[in-house]
Amino acid sequence: MDAADRQIERWQDQFHTWGPYGLLVVGTLLAVTTSDLTGGAGPWCAAGALVAAALALQVWHGPRRGRRTPSSRGTVYYVLRWAIAFALTWLNPFFAFYAVAGYFDADEVLPGTRRQWLGLFATSIMVAGSQSGGMPIRGVTQWAVFAGLLVANNALLMMGTRIAQQEEKRSRDRAVTITELERTNTALQRALDENAALHAQLLVQAREAGVADERRRLAAEIHDTIAQGLTGIIAQLQVVANTPDPGTAREHLGRASDLARQSLGEARRSVHNLAPVALEHDGLPEALDKTVTEWGRRTGVRSEFTLTGTAEHLHDEVSATLLRIAQEALSNASRHARAARLGVTLSFMGDEVTLDVRDDGRGFDPVAVPERTGGGGFGLDGMRARAERIAGSLTVESEPGQGTAVSARVPLVRHER
Repeated sequence: MDAADRQIERWQDQFHTWGPYGLLVVGTLLAVTTSDLTGGAGPWCAAGALVAAALALQVWHGPRRGRRTPSSRGTVYYVLRWAIAFALTWLNPFFAFYAVAGYFDADEVLPGTRRQWLGLFATSIMVAGSQSGGMPIRGVTQWAVFAGLLVANNALLMMGTRIAQQEEKRSRDRAVTITELERTNTALQRALDENAALHAQLLVQAREAGVADERRRLAAEIHDTIAQGLTGIIAQLQVVANTPDPGTAREHLGRASDLARQSLGEARRSVHNLAPVALEHDGLPEALDKTVTEWGRRTGVRSEFTLTGTAEHLHDEVSATLLRIAQEALSNASRHARAARLGVTLSFMGDEVTLDVRDDGRGFDPVAVPERTGGGGFGLDGMRARAERIAGSLTVESEPGQGTAVSARVPLVRHER
């Protein structure tokens, strides 16, 4: 129950507690000021005794503290109050003000709908008798007026009661709806919390899977490039050691030197791919911008980076994944595309982030591409695996002679502060 409901409940308690006293005072004052209707001192003595009895009855009934529950005690109180009010109204019609109190609490003190309607009807008799000129009823005309007023009062009473019942039903329905909404919101919040915890767990698993994948990739690259290069260097040096010809020795030493340089380059590239240093001091947009600019300067290809949407600080795993996909796409473009122009677009779209790399190169048939490139690179399948590890996807659109478009779409997971 909110503050407004509690305030209304307090007002209702005060009305039901002090209302009968107020109505009794009003009826008494009006009866006193119209003493010519009392018929002398005798009725006034009886009226005084009845007023005192009414006050004592109200004190016995006690104050209202919250809605009352119908009971035998309440029935006794209602019947005694009706009898006192009827006697007072018989003495002076203005005492019907006190009788009106029977309209307000019949549903709280009388058990059963039939008794409640009976109590209301009995109250309407006193009100109609007062309105028709007072009791006892005399003459055909006064009886006709009394009957008409009794019918009119009960019709209005039934209409008002029906409206009150409908309003109470709507209030109960609203309360039930609010309770259901609160329960639903609580369940939804619990589901969101569980989803957030599950998402965090998936990120941890994705990180662990990424580490394992990087180890396998690095081991494969070492075997395919660095280990083979070292084997070739050893073979060349063995030739040098076993040949007496200086020219042949210089030739094989040159080959060994070239192999060493290539192996050093492969080692540096593998380490760079394992831990992208571009993200150490910059966010993903800045790192991509610098990467694209450096790539264009090195390859001579006209390149451009574009940011759309409002940039946000992404989770480290998401940033690293998108940067590595971009680096591999640029590497593939420099080795195979022979493009004149290349564009990289990073788009923040609500709950998703997309990375698009497009070039106007010679293109290829995506279906015919092997899982690993001949140079030991990460390849399209590897980029797709990266995206899928963080619940994303990667698509490739290309045709021979029509350029290539690589698009990665991943969930927007903000950085954990």
